[in-house]
Amino acid sequence: MAKDTSTNTLGFDKSPNDTRVVVAMSGGVDSSVVAAELAAQGYDVVGITLQLYDHGAALAKKGACCAGSDIHDARRVAEKLNFPHYVLDYENSFRESVIDDFAKSYLAGATPIPCIRCNERIKFKDLLETAIDLDADCMATGHYIQRKNGINGAELHMAADHQRDQSYFLFSTTPKQLDYLRFPLGSLASKAETRALAAKYGLDVANKPDSQDICFVPDGNYAAVIEKLHPGAAQPGKIIDQNDNTLGTHNGVINYTIGQRRGLGIGGLEKPLYVVKLDVERKLVIVGPKELLATRQVSLKEVNWLGDTPLMTKSSWEIRAKVRSTRPPRDAVLHPISNTEAIVELIVAEEGIAPGQACVFYDPDSSRVLGGGWISNS
Repeated sequence: MAKDTSTNTLGFDKSPNDTRVVVAMSGGVDSSVVAAELAAQGYDVVGITLQLYDHGAALAKKGACCAGSDIHDARRVAEKLNFPHYVLDYENSFRESVIDDFAKSYLAGATPIPCIRCNERIKFKDLLETAIDLDADCMATGHYIQRKNGINGAELHMAADHQRDQSYFLFSTTPKQLDYLRFPLGSLASKAETRALAAKYGLDVANKPDSQDICFVPDGNYAAVIEKLHPGAAQPGKIIDQNDNTLGTHNGVINYTIGQRRGLGIGGLEKPLYVVKLDVERKLVIVGPKELLATRQVSLKEVNWLGDTPLMTKSSWEIRAKVRSTRPPRDAVLHPISNTEAIVELIVAEEGIAPGQACVFYDPDSSRVLGGGWISNS
């Protein structure tokens, strides 16, 4: 882990043993290594794990972050390294701020990303406030992203390992939160280094698989979760093309996402068709050829700006924009409408952009994250 130019590695002008740091421990290898490294460096480490949803159900679920077995893994790491560890019950807050928001967005025809909301509303808000209450100097997480000291304060940068970079999921981090947060893994060259550190400290989680699923969505079946929360939400309707021709029927708009090709149940056509729009009010799934998915203009709401000067000081900003977590940033122009609304003009059209997803801004000349917003239309 890269050292800061200040007295200790976390940037504080005092010894590590006088520096209290709360580590957000999910039970996975990343946050466990963060805790182990900081404890080894002599910091006053306090580990906190959040119980975010039903503990009984969580115990039986594999492959998701924050699952019940992960709580035990985090506790074992703390016991091995001899620092205090607490489990906090955030079920109600998580349900209201993340799960309910996810369901409402999906019912409105959007494609939400609950992991971003969890970081924004639970980990970097509620948990961060708890860390402050514990008189911690900072809070550290296992996210792969870098925090660098700039001329005007802390800056957010992509991880050194772009394959592991999680900046897309952390765009809504505010300057005040960024001042308090630390991301010790962001400077590592690869995940292999993280696992090697876990082995060095003798952690049982050294070879633990990465979490893949959204924690409250078993087997990736979003529609089943929505149906459980809102019985009767999956109402049948028509599948039509862009000319209003009926091509088939569906069992609920919630079973479809923008850009979907498979599972439409309208075979026998000469050309592959994709979901290009969802009309919730009329219970319509609109399909069309792939070229209809391409767009160059993206409308954003809830914009979070992390630049050195206020967003509205310029009528346009040259940026690189990332519209999907799995795609690289591409050249674009950001046109602010207000401090929280903007339009992003993509230089080259991209496909499958959907309301509810995030659009993240990057400095075209560096790895710096300039913020982002939620896609409201495209």
